[in-house]
Amino acid sequence: MTYVLQPDPPLPPWQTLPTMYDLPCEDPEEPGLPDEFHDWQPQLLSRTLRLNQYPSDQFFTGSDLNLYYDLSHLQWYKRPDWFLAVGVSRLYRGDLRRSYVIWQETHAPFVVVEFLSPGTETEDLGPFADSEPVTEESSEFTQEPELSIEASANGQSGEAKPPSKWEVYERILRVPYYIVFDRHSNQLRCFQLVGGHYQEQPIQPENPRLWIPELAIGLGLWQGEFAGIDRLWLRWYDAQNYWIATDTEQALEQAERERQRANQAEARLLQVAQNLLQSGMAIAQVSHLTGLSESQIQQIPGV
Repeated sequence: MTYVLQPDPPLPPWQTLPTMYDLPCEDPEEPGLPDEFHDWQPQLLSRTLRLNQYPSDQFFTGSDLNLYYDLSHLQWYKRPDWFLAVGVSRLYRGDLRRSYVIWQETHAPFVVVEFLSPGTETEDLGPFADSEPVTEESSEFTQEPELSIEASANGQSGEAKPPSKWEVYERILRVPYYIVFDRHSNQLRCFQLVGGHYQEQPIQPENPRLWIPELAIGLGLWQGEFAGIDRLWLRWYDAQNYWIATDTEQALEQAERERQRANQAEARLLQVAQNLLQSGMAIAQVSHLTGLSESQIQQIPGV
């Protein structure tokens, strides 16, 4: 690694500390994604995300991207299935990100979403791995499970083993909202950082939705077709409880509205033409006045 001698006054950290260009952006030991769901679901999350408080160039969403969190251990990183950071530029100094380096970005993710896979429960759910999801009925009697001494010490100075996802998100990055979704059981769980520790938030099993007041947006399970696949998907909804449309859906909706407006305008013209014909006006004159072709006019009932 190249070290930069500090002048007086010192250079800012982004000029002297490792950047995404200095750190690996992929692990040859872990090529590709676990399955198609890990490809499509993050896309749907990003394409339905609308934040009223932030312009589109002032937040960033990443998926399966190296997230570097410890300047003392440059080889340590996590790869969230999906995360949202707000108050940061969409681009890193004008460039697409290779990774997300916390000491360069200065903003930790605000939301992290992990997709539970068989065998990853302990890594993804930490002390909640063996607990039942919290519902509105059970939340009154729920408290955070106790961490073992070994787990709570994991990742501290002197430990060779990197901390778990749970430790990184809760203790190091202090991510306000950590969300875990199991696509096999369609189970959604949300953990909110309260007093320095994650507390599971109650979610109705019959209508799995959660609201994030700081962002004025909600996340829930939507049954529908995306990428040609009909299933339950994680999707954002707005303050009116409407599912937020993707860019493609918005374009289709706009095209449908324009088609309906055009049909309504043509129907009004045809009615005008019919009234003029009934007054005794010739077809050629009606065509000239309305802009309709004579063949269109001749198709009007009664002509």
